[in-house]
Amino acid sequence: MNVAEVGQPRGRRLAVVTAITGTVFIAAGAFWLSFTALADLARRSGIDEGQAWAWPLIVDGIIVVATVAVVALANQHRATWYPWTLLAAGAVVSVTANAIHAIIAADTDVPSVLAASVAAIPPLVLLAITHLTVILTRPATTTTDAREEPPGLGLGERTEAVTRDAVSVLADAPTPTSPVEVLPVSARRAEATRLREVEGWSNKQIARHLGVHPSTVGRWFGSEVKEETS
Repeated sequence: MNVAEVGQPRGRRLAVVTAITGTVFIAAGAFWLSFTALADLARRSGIDEGQAWAWPLIVDGIIVVATVAVVALANQHRATWYPWTLLAAGAVVSVTANAIHAIIAADTDVPSVLAASVAAIPPLVLLAITHLTVILTRPATTTTDAREEPPGLGLGERTEAVTRDAVSVLADAPTPTSPVEVLPVSARRAEATRLREVEGWSNKQIARHLGVHPSTVGRWFGSEVKEETS
């Protein structure tokens, strides 16, 4: 393994660590902006100030938990419709609540649509960045083919393994009986005729059995046809 091959995994790990660190900071900022807006909306809606902090935790917390559940269940090949439903519901509630708070608390000089749009960005970013963080931190899974050669085999061992496989295939293939002893041409032609008409062998099988070339068997049967027609 050369220096370039060693440096590539380190570079990938560094990239993943950097991406995870960035997503965590972005997720924290998005959660904080959404948290303050939802907590203020809860106070304005009549919830006691000492309890208002719990409402944004419930709304935005369901986004984080549902995102983790979606990824975890997908890895286990289980149904994910329920966490997806919770994820969608939490995102809709968070975006709507942030937009409403922006419209209520925004300066009168700022259009309501602009204020709502700006306030909707943090919960949307929280949704996307949480999903990205979970994907980045998920352990990589590799699938290996059952027929893949085991690691650590050298060139000679791989060649020997391939040779053994080829020999086993040839040994398992149906083959006719071993070639007969050297016989006169007339006797071999008679045997070839019997094998073809009675046993149903092909020219190649007959040639292998009698120890001759397939073209020779073809000429034998061709001459027989000519003798019958003459």
